[in-house]
Amino acid sequence: METKGDSLPALRTAVILPCYNEEAAIAQVVRDFRQALPQAAIYVYDNNSTDRTAEVAAAAGAVVRRETRQGKGHVVRRMFADVEADVYVLADGDGTYDAASAPRLVAKLLEERLDMVVGSRLSTYEGAAFRPGHRLGNDLLTGFLGLCFGRSFSDILSGYRVFSRRFVKSFPALSTGFEIETELSVHALELRMPTAEVPTPYRARPAGSASKLRTYRDGFRILMMILDLFKEERPLAFFSLIAGGLALASVLLAAPIVVTYLETGLVPRVPTAILSTGLMILAFLSLASGFVLDTVTHGRREMKRLIYLSIPPRGENTAP
Repeated sequence: METKGDSLPALRTAVILPCYNEEAAIAQVVRDFRQALPQAAIYVYDNNSTDRTAEVAAAAGAVVRRETRQGKGHVVRRMFADVEADVYVLADGDGTYDAASAPRLVAKLLEERLDMVVGSRLSTYEGAAFRPGHRLGNDLLTGFLGLCFGRSFSDILSGYRVFSRRFVKSFPALSTGFEIETELSVHALELRMPTAEVPTPYRARPAGSASKLRTYRDGFRILMMILDLFKEERPLAFFSLIAGGLALASVLLAAPIVVTYLETGLVPRVPTAILSTGLMILAFLSLASGFVLDTVTHGRREMKRLIYLSIPPRGENTAP
């Protein structure tokens, strides 16, 4: 999609669609995005589908490529590395996201000079769009992310997002599966990128299409991803919590020993006293580790910010 302004160069838009066994929906998804963004290049990345997803997508007019490592995170990493554009529209190939909302998301990104716009699904969705427990799980994980990082989005698991080139080319993409949306959200939060959310309709899957999300397994993986990112991005807070737990356990074990010593001058439970001392030492070591790693993380964050700033905004000086 080419966009011109008074002082802006033409901007290239790419619609990128990760797919696994979406034969039933992908043709309509491609047609809908073609209608919504007529000048955009539409890429379908097939992730080892066992049906005719690739053939159907190609027949519908999409550029079809393949990623052999299984998992949405692997696909997103490959798409971000391979596709060259100024604006990226990421959606799923299952027909649940509203392609007609894409121009509105892109316009908000460009007009407000943002790096990411999230299509929030939580205000307008069909009754059968969310499987049982998914809405509650989404709310719990979103709340936990906000607790860990101090701020969050209302829908961290939305797969409908629009990105600037700066975001895409500075994003490390370390996830392998459905936890990729969480990593996208934390990347924007930790680099303090300008972002926004826009309510978009969310529909149930079409007939013949089945969800690949495994509720409990993938929910647990997302939870572990949040904890891992909390450890990596907020090590002082993470290890301070561990230190606090160890110190509290040490004090609780030591309290009756100290009382007995003050009353009798004896230390009758030497193993407990040694354990209490060891726990307190571990608490101080954990706290010291947090301080050291916080300094390292600060340097890493500065490097990531510099890499982000080194990428020209809005496609300036990019290859044609």
